[in-house]
Amino acid sequence: MASPASPIVIQMPPLTNAGTATTKPKDAGDFATAPTPSGPKATATDKAMSSAANLAQLLPTGTVLAYQALAPSFTNHGKCEESPANQWLTAALVIVLAALSLAFSFTDSVVGRDQKLYYGVATPRGFNVFNFSSEEEKQQWDPSEFRRLRVRPLDYMHAVFTAMVFLTVAFSDVGLQNCFFPNAGRNTEELLKNLPLGMAFFSSFVFMIFPTKRKGIGYNDTTPRKKVVT
Repeated sequence: MASPASPIVIQMPPLTNAGTATTKPKDAGDFATAPTPSGPKATATDKAMSSAANLAQLLPTGTVLAYQALAPSFTNHGKCEESPANQWLTAALVIVLAALSLAFSFTDSVVGRDQKLYYGVATPRGFNVFNFSSEEEKQQWDPSEFRRLRVRPLDYMHAVFTAMVFLTVAFSDVGLQNCFFPNAGRNTEELLKNLPLGMAFFSSFVFMIFPTKRKGIGYNDTTPRKKVVT
């Protein structure tokens, strides 16, 4: 007479607090090292765009916004070969906005005795205010106050670097690169990628060592503005 079959016992692994079963490795060879998830590495293009964004903070806000708004249309989204006129329009846009960036470097703002904010442009002889509402308002200013705000040698250096920074930001735009350098070689591509990086470091160094006290038109700065001495 055959003996009855022995019952089959199934051992379940213990459950964790989360309700999932845990497995016990048999030996050290059963351990598997999971690959550490890593985020996407920053490419040279990402670094260039980040540097261009940092450089834009050194420029008048209006010129940067105007370029960002008009460049896609003027460059035809980088397809200038379909219409050669886009190259001329893009070149004119860059030249005009670079000239405005240079000109805005000589503008300044000052708080008058009446606590009104006055804007003007510095000249070698003094300071020409834009928004005098009357001749009586102008007569409240002493001539020495205009001479105190005249152009300094440092202003010329800042103007040149501001124009260079704008050109760097403009040429870091992909649409402009495809418009003017559609068949760029490897060396040209590397130059266009690394130019904003080098210019960001060099310009930031210059602006840090030789800071300007002017609060010109279009510049977003939270530092206090100059006041007329009472």
